[in-house]
Amino acid sequence: MKKSAFYFVWMYFVAIVIVTWSCSDKKTTAQEDGVSDTTAVDTAATDTMEAIMDDVPMPKAADELFDDFIFNFAGNKKLQMERIAFPIEVYRGGKVVEKISPKDWKIERFFMRQGYYTLIFDNLKQMSVVKDTAINRVVVEKILFKNKTVKQYAFNRIDGRWMMTSVGYKSFGETVNASFLNFYHKFSVDSTFQVESMDDLVMFTAPDPDDDFGSITGSITPEQWPFFKPELIPNGQIYNILYGQEYKDGSQKIFVVRGIANGLETEMTFKKKKGHWKLSKFTS
Repeated sequence: MKKSAFYFVWMYFVAIVIVTWSCSDKKTTAQEDGVSDTTAVDTAATDTMEAIMDDVPMPKAADELFDDFIFNFAGNKKLQMERIAFPIEVYRGGKVVEKISPKDWKIERFFMRQGYYTLIFDNLKQMSVVKDTAINRVVVEKILFKNKTVKQYAFNRIDGRWMMTSVGYKSFGETVNASFLNFYHKFSVDSTFQVESMDDLVMFTAPDPDDDFGSITGSITPEQWPFFKPELIPNGQIYNILYGQEYKDGSQKIFVVRGIANGLETEMTFKKKKGHWKLSKFTS
């Protein structure tokens, strides 16, 4: 990310620290489309952060890289209203079922209240697309595990400016990643299933507990997983970003979890063997 994105992350962190210091520890659970997100986020802190961002203009350079734009778009209510092609069309089953006017639009904060977002790739080569400034279309997916629904927000760069151009709904069955999404949903919450879904030897890279700036690399057996596994994300919903990569119903998926304010990142590689997904490598 460029300067604007880092600026947003810094503002987000500062807002959380200030409000958490001055407020109580009361937590709340966000709810979206009938799905609870179990991430513990201080609502007062998040509201304060959003209020701050509403008054921060987006740098013109943020339109060059989608990462820079989406952080500003999610955090700035005024910018969001300016960058939606109203009346925005809503699709179901490939057909327009609704057109939303500005007065009926509910501000979408995307992954900011969750504190992380995800990326799914078929291979390492696809990962370079994230920094490609030539991309003119990106889709942000809200993946709702309980309802097995994917809500897609489509963005197009028009005359050099990113604009949200449509919203669509798909069932898991309509997506190429259906097999993997169903698998990951169970993997994220079932510790027994996690062990069953591991290769005989799993390569890993993790922080060195004896060196704050170092890392350790090695391999573990399924039985050792509980002692080395990274923090897995909540099972209610995730936000996945498609930077134009075209998925195939192949035998490998690279699942990346990126934190917003803490800089943490987890990368897990799964391979399908004899019809079952298996974790073969992870980095945390």
